[in-house]
Amino acid sequence: MVYVGDFLSVDDLLFRPVHSLIDQSLHSRLGVETTNGDGFGIGWYGEGTIPAVFKDTDPAWNNPNLREIARQIRTPLLFAHIRASTGTPVQRSNCHPFRHGRWLWMHNGAIARFAELKRDLMLVVDASLYPEIEGSTDSEALFYLALTYGLTEDPPGAVARAVGLVEDLGRRHGIPHPVQMTVATTDGESLWIFRYSSERHTRSLYYSTDVVQLRELYPELEVLRELGDATRFVVSEPLRDLQGLWNEVPESSWGVIGPGRQEIRPLSPLPPG
Repeated sequence: MVYVGDFLSVDDLLFRPVHSLIDQSLHSRLGVETTNGDGFGIGWYGEGTIPAVFKDTDPAWNNPNLREIARQIRTPLLFAHIRASTGTPVQRSNCHPFRHGRWLWMHNGAIARFAELKRDLMLVVDASLYPEIEGSTDSEALFYLALTYGLTEDPPGAVARAVGLVEDLGRRHGIPHPVQMTVATTDGESLWIFRYSSERHTRSLYYSTDVVQLRELYPELEVLRELGDATRFVVSEPLRDLQGLWNEVPESSWGVIGPGRQEIRPLSPLPPG
């Protein structure tokens, strides 16, 4: 889940919605795994440009420290992630979101047969970035490949090249559908989202409708009056069932979502170069 808008309590964002991320960690409706208990993480922006990160290997529904700090944090931009391991160890360094300088990154999906591709992928990561890699996941590897290909200057192009590299190596190793991903990344100012899979059957991803429009549709809903005009959410699963609230990100697409901004474009892998 991503929240962008006015300063808001993390407790309200994580625990208050009907189908909150905490509820989804136990009862996912659309995910491949119905239970996501292999750790969690949140990343948020407050003072300065470098985001703070809090991650743990406990299930999100059973971590008292998360509830304690969530009551005290107010932020205009929150990344929150619950993890179901696809084979790598359950450890803090493998929990999302991942951070590089002012950037945050989180990923839902997998690189198929990652263990077979890992060495070739890691050799592509820029030597100056490689020492920052703390964990062993395909998600973090994808982040550092995107950084290598210029994420901080051209997010769509960098992700397209990272995907192109994985698909190229996948073909060489006889892996028919190597990429499955929904991704969110931010520098604290803009938010980019991506939905793509090699088999063109990608896990779900949604963004919320402009709050001003929603208030016109549902003037009786108090929660909409509490949200600022700039509010936007990006989620793997809707936080509540409300017609007109959620828009599915199209298959094979990238987008920029934020206050007063909504741009969705096709995503095609690029040769890594």
